[in-house]
Amino acid sequence: MIELRNKGRVKMLATDVDGVMTDGGMYFGPNGQAIKRFDVKDGYGLKMLQSSGVQVAWITADESAITRARFAALGLDILCDGVEDKAEALEAVASEMGCELGEIVYVGDDLNDLVVAELVGTFVAPADAAAAVKEKAGAVTEKAGGHGAVREVCEAIIEHNRGHE
Repeated sequence: MIELRNKGRVKMLATDVDGVMTDGGMYFGPNGQAIKRFDVKDGYGLKMLQSSGVQVAWITADESAITRARFAALGLDILCDGVEDKAEALEAVASEMGCELGEIVYVGDDLNDLVVAELVGTFVAPADAAAAVKEKAGAVTEKAGGHGAVREVCEAIIEHNRGHE
């Protein structure tokens, strides 16, 4: 299990979507319709995490109906899509949701996620993240993005928070 660097209780999990919640692949049907693959175990992990009192935010550069539909189906707390500056978006989300940046765990897989690495309590990279992201991460999952990495982080947060009750 990954170890989190947050000093106290984790109040929010914020994640990128493509390459973290999905496997990073883009699938296209014969008429050009795009399809993304999400792992149901990651979704269940997010619901367990919410049930434990941790808020969940998705912060993504992508603007897709697919992402919005999956977010709505899970009933998560906040979605920021079409984001150009993830640090700015994360700071706004933290303020809106009433938590400090140090109380956040962020999961990101690519170079555009690095802007939040020094801001949060723990920056986590999936096993298949870009090399520069894994080097900067405070923790790296055993699982790949879209294949249980988020579930792994959810379980680590729940365990971490048990020790900070």
